[in-house]
Amino acid sequence: MKACGLIVEYNPYHNGHHYHFQQAKKITNSDCVIAVMSGNFLQRGEPAIIDKFNRAKIAIEQGIDLIVELPYFYAVQHSELFARGGAIRILDSLQVDSICFGSEHGKINDFTEMYQIIKNIKKNMIPI
Repeated sequence: MKACGLIVEYNPYHNGHHYHFQQAKKITNSDCVIAVMSGNFLQRGEPAIIDKFNRAKIAIEQGIDLIVELPYFYAVQHSELFARGGAIRILDSLQVDSICFGSEHGKINDFTEMYQIIKNIKKNMIPI
């Protein structure tokens, strides 16, 4: 079974989220979609406008196969801890085959280029 992972807040769930998850499933040819979702508090500590149970219920009703709560400690952190420290580790432990994200920017080449820059910087760092 092929699984696609998403990192979400769904605050609230809307048509853009639905489109994102449908495209992620289609593009990756996945059998199921697993979403790691913030609980009642979101990134930067902002309270969710709809509680986590109702947001999860809506997502399941819309076709997400599994919702896993991102622990509070990670959910309220800056983007690196939010994503890599918590959500990515959870999806990795669930052995998803791919992780998909949406972007208002819409140009994957810019993200790929930035990734290569960061990767090269880390590769060439000299420990002090």
